[in-house]
Amino acid sequence: MYYDNKILAAKGNREVYLLPEMANRHGLIAGATGTGKTITLKVLAESFSDCGVPVFLADIKGDLAGLIEEGGNEPKICERIKTLGLEGFEHKSYPVRFWDIFGEGGHPIRITISDMGSILLSRLLDLNDIQTAIMNIIFRIADDRGLLLIDLKDLRAMAQYVGQNAKEFTLEYGSISTQSVGAILRKLITLEDQGGDYFFGEPNLDILDFIQTTSEGRGYINILHSVKLFQNPVLYSTFLLWMLSELFESLPEIDDVKKPKIVFFFDEAHLFFKDAPKVLLQKVEQVVRLIRSKGVGVYFVTQNPCDLPDGVLGQLGNRILHALRAYTPKNQKMVRAAAQTFRANPEFDTEKAVSELAIGEALVSFLAKDGSPEITERAFILPPQSRLGTISEDARREAISSSTIYGKYDTAVDNESAYEILQTEEKQAKAREEQEMAKKQRSSLAKAPQKQATRAKTTRKQSSYKKPSFVEKTFNSAATSMGREIGRSLVRGIFGSLKKKD
Repeated sequence: MYYDNKILAAKGNREVYLLPEMANRHGLIAGATGTGKTITLKVLAESFSDCGVPVFLADIKGDLAGLIEEGGNEPKICERIKTLGLEGFEHKSYPVRFWDIFGEGGHPIRITISDMGSILLSRLLDLNDIQTAIMNIIFRIADDRGLLLIDLKDLRAMAQYVGQNAKEFTLEYGSISTQSVGAILRKLITLEDQGGDYFFGEPNLDILDFIQTTSEGRGYINILHSVKLFQNPVLYSTFLLWMLSELFESLPEIDDVKKPKIVFFFDEAHLFFKDAPKVLLQKVEQVVRLIRSKGVGVYFVTQNPCDLPDGVLGQLGNRILHALRAYTPKNQKMVRAAAQTFRANPEFDTEKAVSELAIGEALVSFLAKDGSPEITERAFILPPQSRLGTISEDARREAISSSTIYGKYDTAVDNESAYEILQTEEKQAKAREEQEMAKKQRSSLAKAPQKQATRAKTTRKQSSYKKPSFVEKTFNSAATSMGREIGRSLVRGIFGSLKKKD
């Protein structure tokens, strides 16, 4: 609940506030299943919206959609309000925008292959080190020649082209294994079967559409409908990592942060790091460390703090820990480790309290104005002001159709890109070869009587003539010369995602 320029998040022996100017120092919401993490996420999202901060969150179970409707007099909510003595508490709705990669439960989301980049795409395809290196080469060749990879058919065409001309590219880009190219092509087919055709394409998502407020100054809550998306956990986590990198590359640095520009809640955060290669983990840690200077707050939601790498966990200044269950020695060790990350409160044993917390109760430690962690409080999270649970399909459709961005992303477009250019150039190259062959045949028939006299001269000419390769033919046209100029203006960011030079 936002009031007096602060976010009242919980109440125990005292009220616990999250300061907006400290909210970009990132945060953690952890706890076992059923202990109240989703309600905590919802309460914080409401408060950020009220103080004019846009929010992004993923709705995995479909129960966060109720943010768009005013809360009611549910018995548990009324009891919590009375118990905590919350004066001035009111039920209300929030400005929500629904998004969905599949375009079913929200505005469609599409990004181009070039925008995602080779690093995240390699993770999405579960490529090994050698295959990842080949993918890097494929992207580099496309970038150098100004060939935009918009959708999966572009990437397939580019991979086939590189594989067919591997020998000609080896000296410039390094060894290219046709077996690895074949493996990449097989995995692209699998990705397409899993819904990749919905995700990759144009119009490309403008990440700044997430950073908007209403005319009354309330931040939009952007809800990614993820019920279907979460069935593919790697696609889910890779897309969220791309969004984080896109914000990092797009936003300027700011010195004085009175409140975040946007707050991201990453639910099921362990998926970002599960089986991730070391190079990706390092980049995630780097982005989390640096992105707060751009006014972005990142809040990881997970079952146990130990799910996160130490390099990420150490950067999360605002922490809410719900109950953890310790039934095995391994679990007990994790509970002990989680408790030790909180600033001790002499009034209770933090490690013991972690296992005793009731539903909706949590250990809370936010950052003070000087940036130091406050003493941990054992407190109950406030109830949400919006509706609990999901909404009807009619209400969802009404929200989508009445949105100010309705229609911007609804119709897919297929602009000329790598697939079309390579197809055209291959046809032109074959046509030129046929014309040259026909010309030679006509010339041979016309000069047959002089064949003996001109044989020596022809031999000398042929010895000095080098037949252009398909690679050279493909990229000698005027259109592709323009493509090379475009290619020189393309640079890639920390995750390999595409960005334009200033």
